[in-house]
Amino acid sequence: MDGSLRERKKVATRAALIEAAWRLSAEHGVARVRVEDIAAAAGVSARTFNNYFASKEDALVAVGTERAERIAAAVRARPPDEPLWEALGNAFAEQFVGAGEKTEHYRLADSTPELVAAQLRMHRTVDGPLAAAVADRIGMSATDLYPKLVAAVVRAAVRTMVEHSPGDALPDQLRELVVRLGAGLPEASRG
Repeated sequence: MDGSLRERKKVATRAALIEAAWRLSAEHGVARVRVEDIAAAAGVSARTFNNYFASKEDALVAVGTERAERIAAAVRARPPDEPLWEALGNAFAEQFVGAGEKTEHYRLADSTPELVAAQLRMHRTVDGPLAAAVADRIGMSATDLYPKLVAAVVRAAVRTMVEHSPGDALPDQLRELVVRLGAGLPEASRG
């Protein structure tokens, strides 16, 4: 089994809180949902909620944070001889398989000023792991401009595609989009 029982319970509680936050926000509107409501829907106390998230907005953007961590890991796991932009396209596509129902999160988030602000804070943190994965892959430092630019551009393009074209075809569309981006933003030289 993966992890201890305690760790599995933590993961399950976190997932239940995220799911409850999104479900209640979609049903009632973000402004009308309280931390206490989310905690009750997940079967835990508000204090337990606060062990996982600082605010309901943090719970709502956690989906993006977790996906970004998986994407960075997937980029690192791609075959080393795969070109950067193909590796990025494949890594992003893998993370959106079966996620069509979750793309409504983007529309809800964009309609709520508190969530827009939370997403901006989240994006500042999630670009780092992707930039580091890109840097590792091409032999640069994560503090170099090119890996940071790649992470920011790919994140923005993927967000736009998800908003524009959610559905079952999304993973293939993302793969194609990222590869096309690479054709316009060729890989940096290592010198």
